[in-house]
Amino acid sequence: MTEFQQKLESKKILVTGGAGFIGSNLCETLLSLNAKVVCLDNFATGHKHNLEAFRDHENFQLIEGDIRNIETCHRACANVDYVLHEAALGSVPRSLADPITSNEVNISGFLNMLVAARDAGVKRFVYAASSSTYGDSEKLPKVEDEIGKPLSPYAITKYVNELYADIFQDAYNLDTIGLRYFNVFGRKQDPNGAYAAVIPKFVMQFMKHESPLINGDGTYSRDFTYIDNVIQMNLRALTTENKEAVNEVYNTAVGDRTNLVELTQLLKKHLSEFDPKIEHVEVGHGPNRAGDIPHSLASVEKAKSLLGYEPSHRIDDGLKEAVAWYWENL
Repeated sequence: MTEFQQKLESKKILVTGGAGFIGSNLCETLLSLNAKVVCLDNFATGHKHNLEAFRDHENFQLIEGDIRNIETCHRACANVDYVLHEAALGSVPRSLADPITSNEVNISGFLNMLVAARDAGVKRFVYAASSSTYGDSEKLPKVEDEIGKPLSPYAITKYVNELYADIFQDAYNLDTIGLRYFNVFGRKQDPNGAYAAVIPKFVMQFMKHESPLINGDGTYSRDFTYIDNVIQMNLRALTTENKEAVNEVYNTAVGDRTNLVELTQLLKKHLSEFDPKIEHVEVGHGPNRAGDIPHSLASVEKAKSLLGYEPSHRIDDGLKEAVAWYWENL
């Protein structure tokens, strides 16, 4: 981490959605690099317990507020060097159930943050984009400049973010980098709630000896990406001095594909080391979920070439660490 510490030490960095799964991991890492961290969160999906380990850190500031309020965004961006914009309402099903709120947070809130960052003279605005932007494109692996038609309101909002970021660079000279996250998992990811991600949800069910329900026959596949890979990409996006790397969008993934049947087998393997009974828990199957694409696999060649990215964790390594964390903390 020394290469990043040299560039980020004493820098003031705003993390929106900093109490969420990805945001809180970023806050913790940035503090370990001696950066000054401002966390903006309204706790709609984030949790105060995600901040407990560093809540009293001398370089940490919490602003409880909503990105839909432009005054709050201006206050959060004051005297900030960099922005990591993680705040959003995730989940394809959530956006299908309530497209208006997803639009307000993910588009209007995003625009508020761009305006506030521009007005504050922020050096770089790195934001969470999404693999959902690839939509109905069937090409594998996914490459950044070839996308399809969005399949959900959520996917539309994340694509609009990319368009706005591009305009703010052209019109206002605000440097931006978008990171298209592919099925991120790891420590601090919430297993509860109607829109919980598949890995923490399945882990919690296995630990209770309950049968997880796979949507479809289990052949749908994803490029599951461990949180440490995502942290690395954010740090590289923040600190790159390669001018060709800025004002671009990057797949943030591993470049591997795992289907849901394989995923449950891996989870069983690692969880059974703590509780052998889990090996015998059956897995159920239900209908496919609306808005889901069948397969997702990223090319990470652009990130490797322009940002120097190299994934530190393949899926098995990441699952082993994530399962151990959940066993200790759930």
